[in-house]
Amino acid sequence: MQGAGSNQSLGEMGESIAVTFLKGAGFTIVERNFTCVCGELDIIAREGRTIVFVEVKCRRNRIFGPPQLAVTPFKQRQISKAALVWLSKKKLYDAEARFDVVAIVLRKDDLPEIEHVRNAFDLAFE
Repeated sequence: MQGAGSNQSLGEMGESIAVTFLKGAGFTIVERNFTCVCGELDIIAREGRTIVFVEVKCRRNRIFGPPQLAVTPFKQRQISKAALVWLSKKKLYDAEARFDVVAIVLRKDDLPEIEHVRNAFDLAFE
């Protein structure tokens, strides 16, 4: 089970890096790790009047391609459903919202490589 633990800590580290990056880019962090029956939202932020649902993908290398490729159509549907639940709970029915991905590659003894993909995908459900 060591692999699962190290993946979890890698994910937590990635989210912390993403929060710092987003704050530095002028975003306000609203909530982290919102969970519902539909799925999980890593980071919910605001950029101006826009609510931004941010999926964070962190890897130690690019052997399996860039981290953002892990945001599959299935994952996009889960994130979309969770976002709709969050918006509904907050009664933000007419809010302007979008989905971003922050992809991070962590290399030993090196600064993290961060790519912020704005409008990474559209609302997806079915």
